[in-house]
Amino acid sequence: MALFTVASLLGYGLVIASAAALRGRLFATFAGVVLGIHTLSAIALVDGFGALWPLWVALQLATCLHFLSLARARMRPLWWRALVSMPASFFVAGVFLAIPWSLAASFGLEPLGLWLPFAAAGVGLVESMWTRREAVELRLDGVDVGGSVVPYAGGWSRGRAGAGEDAASALTIVQITDPHLGPFMSEARLKGICARAAAQEPDLILLTGDFLTMESHADPAVLARALAPLARLRGRVFACLGNHDHEAPEIVARALAGAGARLLVDDAAVVQTRLGPVQILGFDFVWRDRAAHLQRVLERLPRPAGALRLALLHDPGAFKHLPAGAADLVFSGHTHGGQVGLVSVGLGWTVLRSLSSIPDHGLWARGLDRLYVHRGTGHYGFPVRVGVPAEESVIRLVWG
Repeated sequence: MALFTVASLLGYGLVIASAAALRGRLFATFAGVVLGIHTLSAIALVDGFGALWPLWVALQLATCLHFLSLARARMRPLWWRALVSMPASFFVAGVFLAIPWSLAASFGLEPLGLWLPFAAAGVGLVESMWTRREAVELRLDGVDVGGSVVPYAGGWSRGRAGAGEDAASALTIVQITDPHLGPFMSEARLKGICARAAAQEPDLILLTGDFLTMESHADPAVLARALAPLARLRGRVFACLGNHDHEAPEIVARALAGAGARLLVDDAAVVQTRLGPVQILGFDFVWRDRAAHLQRVLERLPRPAGALRLALLHDPGAFKHLPAGAADLVFSGHTHGGQVGLVSVGLGWTVLRSLSSIPDHGLWARGLDRLYVHRGTGHYGFPVRVGVPAEESVIRLVWG
């Protein structure tokens, strides 16, 4: 459809011009690449939807409006998210998943089964709007798995609280990571997650970074209000920074302080629990020289005698750089569980796992060391989750 092509290209140009004028070259480049690939693919596929072309046009319009709004990013009301942001995210996800079909259409082939990527995007849209509540048991079993970082099935179980263990023998932990306040994580949704976490009365609440998106930078009070329910557990809440937190570190620090959370930036704290002393070690997020950075922090912050040591390390890709024995258990996020995969149907595979050696979700091991990668409370990046639900779990840690 020639009119759709012209209108889409004009919309693309308007978005890029607005992005460059209002937010600068970096965002304009990002929007240019992402929206450019999407627009070309959408143009190639429009004829494949026949009588549904008005819906295709409406979704393309929502996509352009969503990207245009990011030039003046802020938290949007529910009606905007429902009518613009979420339909746009669904459409971008479906069109990206349909790139093999768009390539076929570009060569004159009929894009058979075009509904499949959009069905997957629809499932992902639903998964992106809720968190799966689970019970996770982690056991520090003292098994040496060798020198490589590998998934470890022997020391954990998901979905069944207890597994025969008396609650008095386990440390209860709630981890909140990557909430990414924005279109899919409203203030009310995150506040509810925090309230449920506090209601569990866990021994510890561990926050492992990436609290904001570009939409939630504009109002410093949004994150503070969302985290407020954690304040009733003051002294049991600890946090580290993620990569996106470096975009607005003052907002994050103030919100955490208001919620009674102690922010550990290459720092450590010892907390007395009903099962004895626990040292919480929080690493800052760094892009370069990670091994040297981690080593310097560990040399400065020795392990107290007789204390269980837990580490907060936003990026699980840095786990391999930790010296052996640096911590009994490391908590990470960052990967959103792989974000696209088959976890929802009980399989561990994700796109990230197939393309990278970075631990994506669940329990991992190297030697005697253990790493738990949370699937994320929210998400950011690829428009929706597909087959990898967000996680809202209570962790029971058993050791001896």
